[in-house]
This record gives sequence, structure tokens and C-alpha cells, in this order.
Amino acid sequence: MPVSAPEQNGGPTVRRLQLGARLRSLRLAAGISRDQAGYEIRGSESKISRMELGRVAFKERDVIDLLKLYGVTDDGEHERLLALAREANSPGWWHSYGDVLTTWFQNYLDLEQAAELIRTYEIQFVPGLLQTDAYARAVIMLGHGTASAEEIDRRADLRMARKQLLTQEQSPRLWAVIDEAVLRRPIGGREVLREQIRYLIDVSTQRNVRLQVIPFQSGGHAAAGGAFSILRFSHQHLPDVVYIEHLTSGLYLDKREDVDHYAAAMGRLVIEAEQPDRTQELLRKALRDLED
Repeated sequence: MPVSAPEQNGGPTVRRLQLGARLRSLRLAAGISRDQAGYEIRGSESKISRMELGRVAFKERDVIDLLKLYGVTDDGEHERLLALAREANSPGWWHSYGDVLTTWFQNYLDLEQAAELIRTYEIQFVPGLLQTDAYARAVIMLGHGTASAEEIDRRADLRMARKQLLTQEQSPRLWAVIDEAVLRRPIGGREVLREQIRYLIDVSTQRNVRLQVIPFQSGGHAAAGGAFSILRFSHQHLPDVVYIEHLTSGLYLDKREDVDHYAAAMGRLVIEAEQPDRTQELLRKALRDLED
């Protein structure tokens, strides 16, 4: 079955973050406390806090009441923020895959969809946005070995739908750094890996994809702790987010000191890796080694 193309500019999580940040700035400009705002919408200080952090759904009535309290009289601003509230409550393109998606990963898909730059480091697998169907199925089988064939198909379809993000008109830039082990580990078998490397040779020439390889001879490196991604957004008020995936959960970091730490590690990885103009050579060598 054909996969549905992802929509642009993000989904509900990003819309909640945008709306929450805007409401917070309006509240602060009006000199109103969270307690006062909570009372106005028949809620609490903690509810306002959760709204401003984008962690809850928004009722249009609450948004209208808060805008009135904050003294917002511009009709255009009213309509724009109410539209954000409606979009924040609408399901993303991945909603139809809810049977195989956890909430924490749905949040990541939403952020990924809205990013203008995705920097990622992988030590074991090809990054999800660069995987072929056969390679993706092999990776999925490692984590869901007891799943039915139908579930594997669904998860693979979802991953292929994610890839369409890189071919959209307003696609993000992907800067991926992978350990050489990724090119040597025969996930799914030698032929699956050969097909995957051929795909990397092709996709790494795209204008919005930069791929670097850290060779074995580089020894230890800055990200010895494991894989991670850093997402940057063009939307105002949205800070960079670090995403670290665990076996049964995902960790999101957006505090400045945490993001700076990972950004510095990524900066060192980029220096320690072979330069992008050598990527094609390294990929072709890995492919030749597999064909010997």
C-alpha cells in the first residue's frame, strides 16, 4: 500500500509549543501572574504552566478568555492564535499509525516534521531517515522479534513515510555523522547492507543531506555515550531540542546547558569524522569490501 505523504510545518506538539510560548509572552507583557490567569479560566497556576510549556491540549474558550485578560484586541492576533489552538488539537499525519506508535515517539515525529535542521549521530544503525525498506525491516525485527508480519509491515511503512520529509519542497537539512561500524555491521544480511550503502551513496548527494563517517582509526570520540539527535526550528520561541532514544522510551532535553553540551559534542564529532567530500569514497570502499 502507498504511504501517505507527511504534511509540512509540524503537527500538534509544535503547535502547542508555539501557542504556549506566545500566551506566556502576552501574560508577562500584561504583568499578570499564573495564579491570576488560572483563576480567569477556572483552573490553577499549574494548568497555566502546563499550557505555556505546550504539555496539554488547548480549549478555544480558555484561549479566548486569556486573550481578553491579557488585553489583546487585535482581531488578526485573535484569529491566528485560535487557529493555532485548533491545529494543536488536530492529529498529525502519523495518527493512522497509532497502533504501532508510542506517545513519546509521536512527539518526536512532530518535532522532526517541524525542524529546519536535524543533526544526528549514530553508532549502530543507519539513521531512520536514510534507511531502505529492507534495512528498516531488519532493524525493526531486532527490537520487535515477536511481532506479527502485519505489525512489521506497519512499522516499516511508517519509517518509509518519514523519509518523504527529505524530498518535500521545504525539507529540513539533515547532517548525519555515523560510526564506520554502521557500514560494516550486516543488519539483515550482506545483500541488505549492500543495498543500503548504495542508497547512502545516492542520497548523500542531495543538497539537503550531509553525511560524514567516523573511521575506526580515529579511536575514541566525543559521543562515546551513544546516539543522539539535535533538532533546530525556524519557529519563533522554539528552542533547540536534543532527542535520545532508549529501548522503551525517549528523552527530550531543551534546557540551554544540556543542548549546549550536546551541540559541543556534535561539533567535535564533525571535526573528528572524515570530511564530507570523502564520504562517497568511504561508502564505495565499504561496498567493495562487501562484494569481495
